[in-house]
Amino acid sequence: QVQLVESGGGLVQAGGSLRLSCAASGPTFNTYAVGWFCQAPGKEREFVAAISRGGGYTDYADSVKGRFTISRDNAKNTVYLQMNSVKPEDTAVYYCAAVSSLGVPPPFPNEYPYWGQGTQVTVSS
Repeated sequence: QVQLVESGGGLVQAGGSLRLSCAASGPTFNTYAVGWFCQAPGKEREFVAAISRGGGYTDYADSVKGRFTISRDNAKNTVYLQMNSVKPEDTAVYYCAAVSSLGVPPPFPNEYPYWGQGTQVTVSS
């Protein structure tokens, strides 16, 4: 099993940047693909980005392509989400999630068994 803890959320002005971190426990973190998801009030949890266990494959929601970058440092058991040119519509709670995977990380939240507690991102206009 793996435990996940997100950090780095906060209040940022539109057009600004923020970096979220997802720290994982356990010695086998490099066997897990990791995804970032977000959930705004009254909305379903949505896919943001995902990265394969070795970091060689990444995937993004169309709404964040060119603005957000997912990366990982397996030596530090950490996955990052660099958020640039943020917009008010990016406001949500952001969650990282992990799944033991050999292949392409799935973009569907119900395929991830391990979740962090979430971190709030608020973008002011």
